[in-house]
Amino acid sequence: MRLWIKDPMAILALGAERGVVVEDGRIAELVGRGASPGKPVEQTFDAGQHVIVPGLINTHHHFFQTLTRAHPEAINKELFPWLETLYPIWARNVTPAGFRLATRLSLTELLMSGCTCVSDHHYLYPAGLEDAMDIQAEEAERLGMRMTLTRGSMNLSVKDGGLPPDTVVQDEETILTDCERVLARYHDSDEGAMLQVALAPCAPFTVSKRLMLDTADLAERFDCRLHTHLAETLDEDEYCLEHFGCRPVDYLEECGWLTDRVWLAHGIHFNDEEVRRLGRHHVGVCHCPTSNMTLASGQCRTKELEDAGSPVGLGVDGSASNDNSNLMESLRHALMINRLTYDAASVTHFDTFRWATEGSARCLGRTDIGAITAGHQADFAFYTLDELRFSGAHDPIAALVMCGAHAADRVMIGGTWRVEHGQPTGVDVGRLRHEHGAAARRFMGTV
Repeated sequence: MRLWIKDPMAILALGAERGVVVEDGRIAELVGRGASPGKPVEQTFDAGQHVIVPGLINTHHHFFQTLTRAHPEAINKELFPWLETLYPIWARNVTPAGFRLATRLSLTELLMSGCTCVSDHHYLYPAGLEDAMDIQAEEAERLGMRMTLTRGSMNLSVKDGGLPPDTVVQDEETILTDCERVLARYHDSDEGAMLQVALAPCAPFTVSKRLMLDTADLAERFDCRLHTHLAETLDEDEYCLEHFGCRPVDYLEECGWLTDRVWLAHGIHFNDEEVRRLGRHHVGVCHCPTSNMTLASGQCRTKELEDAGSPVGLGVDGSASNDNSNLMESLRHALMINRLTYDAASVTHFDTFRWATEGSARCLGRTDIGAITAGHQADFAFYTLDELRFSGAHDPIAALVMCGAHAADRVMIGGTWRVEHGQPTGVDVGRLRHEHGAAARRFMGTV
């Protein structure tokens, strides 16, 4: 069936003033000003009340952390003390049932904000949570969302000089064996894939160099992406100098990670030479503006990284260092912090949309999503401008960012409606809120 999404209020695409035609889950045709579809259509959707953008792509998150949003023991701390506070709480309380609810809620929250493809960096493996990737695959399929299952890992605990407690880390053999299992079961490299897999040792202060090297070898064998936290804080720089005798980017290169299959979370504290080196190897960076401001970690050098050749994507980061899972809101935060970093003229709303769509797609190694282009997957977010916050707005695309859009009215993934009239299809949002809230209260000992 050919569906004409007709005459949008505005659309973030060139030559699509009259909309797009969707067929077999892909964008079959862009319909320009004064034109009509080149072939007959069987169905029409009137988009006259909608601003349409490519489906947003979230390239860094920690779903389980929705269970400890605004936790009173952690809300006013920077990264290392924040982690040292929360690691023991997570170790005691993250159960398979709670993790499933956290995954379901995070995916739903992202979807409702206009997100169509997600990556969650899950690295916490207390006893009983060995099937975390299977839970996430099931929940993503249930909602019809594209997902990169990012199999994280930690094998250095407090006793080894790392930060996490002994009960949430795994040994290298267990980690690599499960990585192979997850890759063999879920990694789909075909165009239009709903599930892909990336391998993601957590950070220099939680994994061994041997695990970094062996994980890179495994990614090469399965042709998958690699992900890790890097250069998020000055504390991390000091840790690398003390333990490895070098800065984080030097350590990355020693581990065989300075390649175009890698994307990094945060990437804040790079010097000029390191930015050039990352760009030369096309290493991607996921910009996490909300988390960076919440934890006072610093300001990502987005413009220099892009100019050097690094893809820059966007992520909400964990919901205990952001306190929501709303990628549309992160676009506004990205605009504001980058204008503070640079200036008001050289960072625009188009930059933030590019990071959240094309840049994020490049970070995940995908060429079939991230833009409204003929042949790409039919992944779109539709927003209305009927709230008071938009009254008086003259540029509809700019208004989404400048006026603070936060909820999509409709979302389409692969040609299928996944959000209609602001509600995710097949999800009882009230029940989800109740069940997730009950699970979260256990972290405070109130249930």
